[in-house]
Amino acid sequence: MNRNRLLIGLVVALVLAFLVSAFVFRQFQRVSSQSVAAVPTRHIVVAAEPLELGTLLDASKLRTISWPANDPISGACTELQECTNRALITSVQENEPILDSKLAPVDAGAGLSVTIPQGMRAVSVAVNDVVAVAGFVTPGKMVDVLVTGTAPGGAMAGSAVTETILENIRVLAAGQKTVQDREGKPETVPVITLLVTPDQAGKLTMASTEGKIQLALRNTIDSKMTAPAPVLQAALFGSPAPVAAVVVKHTIPHKDAQQYEIEVITGSKREIKYFPKAE
Repeated sequence: MNRNRLLIGLVVALVLAFLVSAFVFRQFQRVSSQSVAAVPTRHIVVAAEPLELGTLLDASKLRTISWPANDPISGACTELQECTNRALITSVQENEPILDSKLAPVDAGAGLSVTIPQGMRAVSVAVNDVVAVAGFVTPGKMVDVLVTGTAPGGAMAGSAVTETILENIRVLAAGQKTVQDREGKPETVPVITLLVTPDQAGKLTMASTEGKIQLALRNTIDSKMTAPAPVLQAALFGSPAPVAAVVVKHTIPHKDAQQYEIEVITGSKREIKYFPKAE
């Protein structure tokens, strides 16, 4: 008898637990549906796939998603028509919102030219894996440009020197092109395209033609200009300083009192020079 009462009590407890849990579940479900319904949304345009700068957009490369209307993204496109037939001036990742500031003007075309701001120029230079910092120089990165050559005149004439000629320059593109080697055979070389002013374009072209350039990768948020001093080969390899000439004056005997005899010592070299005596 006691056993039957225990079983009945257990069944009643299970039924009550089930009813309570069902009630709690329904309450949570109702509150959640009310919360979702209470948040207004709007559509924004995002990239359907990773897209490179210069890409001409069409509907196949874009899609729309819902976004909370009370937390808008400034400049975000809301209709596909706002983006189609316009080119990207920067790379975007999949699902990244398409902003009007990332798009070239309508009918500006596609390709690299749309990424060049007014008053700026794009200059390409042939490099190798070392100059290109082992492949880490990619579009959007910032670099300094160094050139090594022979000083043409002045105190450093004829000396090998390395100088930083450009600082904080943006990389527009990194690719390859086919050129002919010394034997006329085609070979593929890496090419880096930099965004520069017209004056900087002249410096970069001269450096790549008359000297040997090297790119120095820098942090994209470090825009400080340092203007480092040129580095001379003599200073790099520690050439000894020139030995100062030691001059010892001797007076000639009275038989020839019209001249002075001067012994000049330069390093290990000694020589005697004669100078007329002042009247």
